[in-house]
Order: sequence, then C-alpha cells, then structure tokens
Amino acid sequence: MNATLAPDRVAIPASPEAASEEAWQILDDPAEWAGFGRELDRVDGGHWESQVVVEGMHCAACAFTVEAALRQVPGVSEAQVNAASRRARVVWSPALTRPSRWFEAGAKAGYRLLPGSDRCARELRRRESRLALWRWLVCGFCMMQVMMYAYPAYVARPGDMGADSEQLLRWASWVLTLPVVLFSCGPFFRSAWRDLRMGRIGMDLPVAFGVLATFAVSSAATFDATGPLGHEVYFDSLTMFVFFLLTGRWLEARLRERTAGSLDALMNRLPDGIDRLAADGSWKRVAVRRLAAGDVVRVRPGEAFPADGVVIEGDTSADEALLTGESRPVPRPCGDRVLAGSHNLSAPVRVRIESVGEGTRFAQIVRLMESAASRKPRLALLADRVARPFLAAVLAAAAMAAAFWWPTDPGKALMVAVAVLIVTCPCALSLATPAAMLASAGTLARAGVMTSNLQALEALASVDTVVFDKTGTLTGDVPRLERIYCRQGLRPGDALEVAAALAAQSLHPVAQALVNAWHARFRSAPGWIAQQVVEVAGQGIEGRMRRTRAPAGTQQRVRLGSPGFCGVAALEVDAAQVHVADEQGWLASFVLAEELRADAAGAVAALRAEGITVRLLSGDRDAAARDVAARCGIDFAQGGCTPEDKLDALWRLQAEGRQIAMVGDGLNDGPSLARANASFAFGRSVPLSRAHADFVVLGDRLASIPQAIAQARRTLRVVRQNLFWAAGYNALCVPLAVAGWLPAWLAGLGMAASSLVVVLNAARLSAGAQGAY
Repeated sequence: MNATLAPDRVAIPASPEAASEEAWQILDDPAEWAGFGRELDRVDGGHWESQVVVEGMHCAACAFTVEAALRQVPGVSEAQVNAASRRARVVWSPALTRPSRWFEAGAKAGYRLLPGSDRCARELRRRESRLALWRWLVCGFCMMQVMMYAYPAYVARPGDMGADSEQLLRWASWVLTLPVVLFSCGPFFRSAWRDLRMGRIGMDLPVAFGVLATFAVSSAATFDATGPLGHEVYFDSLTMFVFFLLTGRWLEARLRERTAGSLDALMNRLPDGIDRLAADGSWKRVAVRRLAAGDVVRVRPGEAFPADGVVIEGDTSADEALLTGESRPVPRPCGDRVLAGSHNLSAPVRVRIESVGEGTRFAQIVRLMESAASRKPRLALLADRVARPFLAAVLAAAAMAAAFWWPTDPGKALMVAVAVLIVTCPCALSLATPAAMLASAGTLARAGVMTSNLQALEALASVDTVVFDKTGTLTGDVPRLERIYCRQGLRPGDALEVAAALAAQSLHPVAQALVNAWHARFRSAPGWIAQQVVEVAGQGIEGRMRRTRAPAGTQQRVRLGSPGFCGVAALEVDAAQVHVADEQGWLASFVLAEELRADAAGAVAALRAEGITVRLLSGDRDAAARDVAARCGIDFAQGGCTPEDKLDALWRLQAEGRQIAMVGDGLNDGPSLARANASFAFGRSVPLSRAHADFVVLGDRLASIPQAIAQARRTLRVVRQNLFWAAGYNALCVPLAVAGWLPAWLAGLGMAASSLVVVLNAARLSAGAQGAY
C-alpha cells in the first residue's frame, strides 16, 4: 500500500573519500540548485547565491582556508565562511562554473561541503560530535594515568626513587601518551598539514608544532636518559594541555550548536515523507519533494505540515512558534490555512496543498535565516583581518623566545616556544563577534523576528529614533470597508467590483481590504479583467480594464489610489480613504476603518522609556495620521507623504546625527527601509521574498520592535566584552609565556578557556532573553 519513499534531499557522497568530481555531478543539474540557493539575477547568464555547510572546521583559520579555496575557482565571485555557524555563502556564475567544481575545491582543501538544506548534514555533525567526545575521553583517561606516573617524580626526595623505577614510569607515560598523540590529536595534525600544503598559517599549526616538539623532546629523554635532553620529560604537561584544549573545543562546539541552532531547528521541520491521496482512493507515502499544488495529504498528530495548504477535513491545532512567533497552539479548524513547517498537535486532518517548495512562507523564512547565518558582520571581518597577520606574529614570537632562552637552557627554550605558540591562538578574537550575533539572531528567531543581516544588529543597537508607517503597521494588517460613495447611476456593488478586480493585482493592505469586502458580499470572482497593470509605490495602481466577456478592444484606463493619483478631490472625512477614477473622471470613493493594534500604545511607550524618539510618516491624509499618532502616544506625525517625502524626512533626521530604524510593511516602504540605518518589515501580509529589510517580524506583535532593540543593545555589549577579553587575554599571557612563567599545560588551559569564555558569554544572549519573550 505504501509506495517507496523517493529521496527528499540532494544526493551527496557517503564518505569524504567519495568526494570526487564524479560524485558531485548531480549538483550540476540546474533543478538541484534551488535546493540550496537562489538566483540573484538573470543578466549575463545570471548569478546564483548558494548556502553550504562546511564540515571539518575547528577554528577561524579554517574559515580563511575555505574562503581562499573557493575564491580561486573561476566563476566564484564571492565566498564568505562564518566560523561560528560553519556555513558558507558562495556567489557564482553558471556561465563560468558549476557547483561540482567549487565543491571539489573545498574537498581538495580538506573541507567537505554539503548543500545548506541537506538533511544528512545534521547527522554528520552528530557523528563528528561523537568522535570528538571519544577523543576527549581517551585523552582524559590517559592524562589521569600519566599524571599518576608523574606524581612520584614531583614529590620524591633525593634517593627515594631509583633510576630503574624512574625510567619505568617514563616508559609507562610514553606508552600512554601515544594514543593521545596518534588519536586525540588527529584533528590538529590534519588541519596543520592541510594548511602547510596550501602555504597558509592556520590556528592549528602552532598547536600541532607544540605537541610534536614536546613529544619529540620527551621521547628523546625517555629513550636516552643520559643524553643532553635526559631531564626534559613533559608527558604530563602534554596530555594535560591536549585534554584542556579538547575540553574547550568540545564545549565550544556544544554551545555553538545551542546558540546558532535555530536555523537547523527550523530547516529540519519538514517531514521526510507524507501520506498522499492516490487516484484510486488509497493513501501512499511519498517524499515531500514530490508534492504539487492540488494534492490532498493526510497529516497525523505530531507530524509537520509539508506545504502551505487548507484543511479540508478535520479540526486541529498547530504549533507555529518558529514561523509566526506565536508561542501558544493555534486552532486550525476545517477551512483554515496551515503553514509548511508548523506541527499538527491534536488530531489527524486532510489538507489540500496550495503552495510547495519556494512558494511557501517556510522556504522564504529559511532563506532569510541562511543569509544571516552565512554572512559576516563588520566587526567579525575586522577581527579576521587582525587575526591573519597575528598568526604570523605568533610564530615569530615563538622563534624569538626560543632563541632568547636557548643559550641558557635548551630544554626550557623549547617549552617556552611551545607555550608561546599555544597561548596566543586568536580563536577567541575571531569568535568574539559572530558567536554573540548568531546567539542573538537565534533568540530573535524564536520570538518571530527573522534577521536577514547580522550587521544590522550593530546598527540597531545605536538607534535613537524609530519611524513607523501607519497602514498595516500601527494599524491592523487589513482595514475594513465602511462606506462607498459612487458616481450617479452606478451601484455601489458595481463600483466595488471594478475596484476589487484591480486591487487584486496589489498586496497593499488597502487593496486587500477591497478584495476581502467583495468576496465577503458576493463570494465570486469580479467580472472584470485587469491588464497592463502598473503599481506606483505610495500612490496607487493603474491598469486597462474590460468586462470578462467583452471584446478585446473595449478596455479603458482605470486608476485606484490616493486623490492626487486619481485626480479627484478628497472626501471631507478623517478616516482612511481610497478612490477609483476612469477615463471619464471620478468613479467611486471608499472609506476604510482602521483598527489600532492592541499593543501599539504599549510598544511606543516601551520605546520612549528607552529614550528613543518615535515618529510617524504616512501616505494617508494628515488628519488620519495625526489621529493614529495621538492614540498611540506619538508626538511627531506627518501625513500625505509620498515615498520621496519619507526619504527626504529620513535624510533630514540622519543629517541631524540621528540613527534611524524604519518600521514599514516591506512593500511600499522599500526605499525608506533601505535608507534607514536599520529596518523592520512588519505584518503577516508581507511576502518575505519582497521584504527587503534587515529584520522581518513574522507575527503581529509590535512589542517585538522594542524587544529587538533591547536585544541588539545587549548583543553589542557582549561583543565588546568578548573583544576586550580576547585582546586582554593575549596582552597578559604572551609576556608571561615569553618570560617562561607559563608552562605548556597552563597555556593549553588558557587557550581553551579563552574561546570557551567568549562562547559562554555569547550564550547568555540566548539564556537571558528567554523570559523577555
């Protein structure tokens, strides 16, 4: 009865050894590209932006290596790798290259690339985490035994322990150190060898060199106890250093999964397969990828809805927390629309599919989060630029320290060089910014605020003025039609029919109000056809209209919008209004009732309590704008604004030195959103693919705006603390290591602790914000 489940993911090799050019050929199929990217433009053959997961990364230097390998591929114009999220953003031209080529380039550099939306990426990360845990356990067990064997040498007085006993303990320590060097240190050696082959200096190179140098010196002392290095045995320091380093990296990886895990949690919400109704009336299990609009599927309790659709049988409730920000279960009775990625909670239902794949809101949200997880904020780019030359300086400092101490004590010279190499790793510096910003973006995502640009968190933290649009932002998503005035001899229903047919071509809340009013009264499609439709942002919409059954040459020009756009006089009412005019002049006017959002006044009060100035700019009449502003508690309001007027107002405010955050519907406010220092696209009616804003509020809570600003300010404080810690740690520890006062094991502890402190501090942005939302 059940059909074989078709693959619902991009096919990739099962092991790194299979990562050859032939194995990646399936990714060259243009049908696969949309699964892990999007087309940016169609000019000159077009460019694609792809999101990939990078396997095998251990530090920020790995990100540098991957970026360099990808940028060397002809046709790749841009490559950014985020060390905290382990994701890469690649911009490439299909006319010059194919995914298999830059996937192969990553594999040759020693890093396996996986399509960003591939489900097996999570399983591979789990496997990598288990292996890291095993390395840590082996190292911890061996370290304890080596420390036990080393203890007598520290406490024994002269004559208490014979030479044979001392040599036996050395040999036992050497044997127990072998698993640490050969197994637990494997990632350090592979990464160092990879960097050496590519002629680069990575962060694991100093670690690998330090481990090898310490083991070589200690082995020489063990094999030749009477030789020049006979007293230089550091197996205890070596194993302790590796143990602390692995501890730090393992905890760091777990914390990174926690702080940047919202993207994976969201992307893996779709089921592998779903029951689809077949032509013979039976149910067959098919891959989600095989669904098409019009299919009927059965969704059981606990399963996720595979696509956007309408419930046609049964009543249930859905968990839409990660999609709309609504934390409570949402009732979804028969006839209600359900969203892909939301979970069915209470009862089995049948759903008719309306949108699949990229057409779903779920896919658009994933694209926003992928963009945020793969881009680097400005402070992170600055830290990376500092970290690159810093690595070369580390090697130079270690060489000079060894040269300084060598004439006096060659053994100590080697250990000082090792301590300098280890303690000065700039991992903490490179993680300081992205770890904090990804943690904050994850917290905002759980609250229903999608971050499409991590850099905007820095700008949002310094905002001192918030400018609101009115319709669909401070007021409800869609107004309510209240009254109709029309030309003599024309019935109100006929006027509404013409307006609704033209308004159906627009996503503006006022246009949607007219469409909803028509369907509520007549429950049928308007009998007019709109052609050659042109929408003027902030003004209205124009098209050629004709009756459905009328001849093709009977069209007439019709405009729907503001009084100025339609060339008619405004009504003497304070409420929102929209007009229709044809070639003969005024046709009809519609008065709309707008309801203020329940939390509008509270959100404005919260912003003012933080010392933020709040303003209102609206394309509606000045009296209507000022009325809404007064009800919200906004002191500065301006109505009758064209998009150019809004831009001019923002420019004047910025010229005064103000940092502006613009909150609009993401449609007609596009230029203003782009001009502001930070921007929010607000409202459930916003199509995310067109909401070109730094942040997109998925639900209808205006309280999300002040909460997001407060979160951004906390984020910037944490970033500054992290950068101060990373810089201060190096400034303090480098002189101690050069002076010989910092043993290798303590240097390893310091290096691991520095990265761990940075990630733990960033994790506070997730833990501390839970109660705020």
